[in-house]
This record gives sequence, C-alpha cells and structure tokens, in this order.
Amino acid sequence: MFFFLEAAVPSAAAGGGSMIIMLVAMFAIFYFMIIRPENKKKKKTEEMRNSLALGDEITTIGGIMGKIVQITEDTITFETGEDRVRLQTKKWAISTTAKMEAAEEAAKTKKGK
Repeated sequence: MFFFLEAAVPSAAAGGGSMIIMLVAMFAIFYFMIIRPENKKKKKTEEMRNSLALGDEITTIGGIMGKIVQITEDTITFETGEDRVRLQTKKWAISTTAKMEAAEEAAKTKKGK
C-alpha cells in the first residue's frame, strides 16, 4: 500500500514543474497580447493630450467636436461651430484630435495596399 503512495509522489512533483511552466507561458501571452498594447495606447493618448495647442480640432469622449481657444494646466476651452459656443472640459476628456485621426486613416490605407 505504501508503494502506491510513494510512486504517486514523484509523478506529482514532475507535474508541478510543467504546471509552473504553463503558468509562466500564460502570463507571458497575457502580457504581450493585452497588457503591453494597452500601456502603449495609454502612453500615446497621454502624449497627445500634453501636446494640444490652440487651434487644434478635437473630439471629446462624449463626441462633441470643436476648436481649442484656451488651454490651462488641466482644462481646455473650445468652440463648437459657427455659433461660437464655448465649452470648458478637463484634458482627460479629450478623445482624439484631427491630426491623430488623419494619421490613423493614413496608416489604415497604407496597410490595405
């Protein structure tokens, strides 16, 4: 009876080693497929928000489009069309700029060729 228990222990230890390898491999896959691209996207968006300038065409996360007329440390004031309505929002609420959208479209058309 003890023979069967002793025989089971070494095979369980060998299985544990392959389990660790599988966990490390899964973490590596998650890192390169999910975590790393998300961090790159956040960094790119933060750089875009820090490089905003007067006159840039922007789109907020709510879909409102306009032209920047004033920038402070953490807020942006922009006009929304010909009626010259001015809205003030936080920098984190800016989704894209016209320059960023044009660059993405050019990259998509270049990939399609």
